[in-house]
Amino acid sequence: MSSLTNIEKRRVKKHFDAKADCYESSAVLQREVCDRMLERLDLVTLKPERVLDAGSGTGWATQHLLERYKNAQVLTLDLSESMLKQSKAKGGWFRKPGLICADAEFLPLADNSVDIVFSNLMLQWCDVKKVFAEFQRVLKVDGLLMFSSFGPDTLKELRHSWQQVDDKVHVNNFIDMHDLGDELLHCGFAEPVMDMDMIQLTYQDAKTVMTDLKNIGANTPVSNQVNGLVTPRKFQKVLDAYEKFRVDELLPASFEVVYGHAWKTDKPIKRKMDNPDFTIPLDKFTKSL
Repeated sequence: MSSLTNIEKRRVKKHFDAKADCYESSAVLQREVCDRMLERLDLVTLKPERVLDAGSGTGWATQHLLERYKNAQVLTLDLSESMLKQSKAKGGWFRKPGLICADAEFLPLADNSVDIVFSNLMLQWCDVKKVFAEFQRVLKVDGLLMFSSFGPDTLKELRHSWQQVDDKVHVNNFIDMHDLGDELLHCGFAEPVMDMDMIQLTYQDAKTVMTDLKNIGANTPVSNQVNGLVTPRKFQKVLDAYEKFRVDELLPASFEVVYGHAWKTDKPIKRKMDNPDFTIPLDKFTKSL
C-alpha cells in the first residue's frame, strides 16, 4: 500500500477501535493464518531475548509467543488502543506482555533491540517501505522478520461484484508477493523467502460475508475515494452479482495470504530516513493502558 496520510491513519485507527469488542467473533481467518505462521517458527532455532508482535490486534499471537519463548520479553504493539485493551483484558497470560500503542511506521523502540519481529496481517494497512525500514532498524543483527499479508486476489469475488455497480474503490488493493520480496531486499534484509496460500471461507449469503469483514475492520478501504451514499438498490445489485459465485449452495470469500521471512545482517545499508531521530530508550516506550 502506498504512503498513508495522517487522515487515513486516523481512519484506520478509528475503524479498529470501533470493532475491537466484536473482532474475536469474526477473526477466524486471522487466527488460522497466525497458527500457520507459528508453525513455521518450529524451524527457527533462534533463542530470542525480545520478541515484537507488530499489529497484535487482540493478542492471539502474543499469547502463543509468550508460551513459546518463555525466557524472552514479548512486546505487543498495535495502533488501536481498544485492541490492546481487549488483549490486556483476556487474562490467563503465561506472563504479561509489554503493551505498546504506536504506529508501526515509527516504532518507539531503540535500534538493534529486538530479536524477532512477528507480524500477522498488518502490512496491508501500512506503508510497506516505512514499516520494513523500521523493522530492519529495530532488529538485532541476525534477527528474524516473519510476516503475513494479503495479496492482490484477496476478496476477488466482492471486488468483482462491486465493479458491476460502479467504478469506485470498495475493496482495498493489496501488494503482490514479489513486490514485497523486492522491498525486503531494498530495505537491507537478507535471504527473503516468500510464498502464498489461497484460503477460501464459505458463507450462506453475501450479507454475512460483509458483516464478518465489518467486524474485523476490513470492510472499508483506507483511502477516502469512496464518495456518495450506497443506496439499497445499489447494494442489492452487489448482492445479486455476488450470487454468481455460489457453489454447492455456499458463497466463497477468497483470501490470498502472502507469507514472508527474512534476516537482518551486519552489512550496512544507506537510506534516507523520514524520521531519523525517532529512537528512544527501551525503558521509555510503554504506554500505560
